[in-house]
Amino acid sequence: MGRAGLVGMMLAALVGCGGSASGDSDGSPEAGAGAGARTTEAAAASVSPADSASQARLSSEVLQSRWWTWAASEPEATNPVADEDGRECGRNQRKDVWFLAGTFGTRAERTCAVPGGVPLAFPLVNLIADPAGCAEFMSTAEGSAVLDGEKVDVETSRGETISVAGVAGNPVTGTGERFTATGCGLWVQLPPLRSGKHTLEIRGRSQDFSVGVDYALTVESA
Repeated sequence: MGRAGLVGMMLAALVGCGGSASGDSDGSPEAGAGAGARTTEAAAASVSPADSASQARLSSEVLQSRWWTWAASEPEATNPVADEDGRECGRNQRKDVWFLAGTFGTRAERTCAVPGGVPLAFPLVNLIADPAGCAEFMSTAEGSAVLDGEKVDVETSRGETISVAGVAGNPVTGTGERFTATGCGLWVQLPPLRSGKHTLEIRGRSQDFSVGVDYALTVESA
């Protein structure tokens, strides 16, 4: 089996994958690669007004490449995808975006401190494979994200060529090599949140795989 196929078999368990299925059950339109997700009016009340207009969004290719590399950057003991309670959520985070993780098919409740003034990004259900693998996976992909009780809109990636690197033996890609593959998924990008406490519910499903994570987020003052 080629590397992309092997990775595809292993990685249907993380937060984010889109395609022919819409990630927002209230009928919001799908977004193509690099398109912006729009935060609903009610959920926008959770967004920091000073920062919401100034943050540049990541293209679909860059978002997926960076997220998968982040998710594969730790061994299983400290990996944010395997994390059960949120203690590993700060691992290897960059200053320009804060990533959140799903699970390997289980349910998790995580408590996480997030720096102020930094946008968030995460998948609902996702995959890296080849184009055919992504097409099949996306044919049944669905999910939702609920921030402080209100749904936020979801970006759909049908499949872009991405570049991924990790550490040897990580539970996400299983390899320390850099490789290219097709990435697909249902993704959310949020502007910086207001300081204080927030709840975030992430749900994703494709075929017989499902993800559920409840985050209790505390956003620090910028």
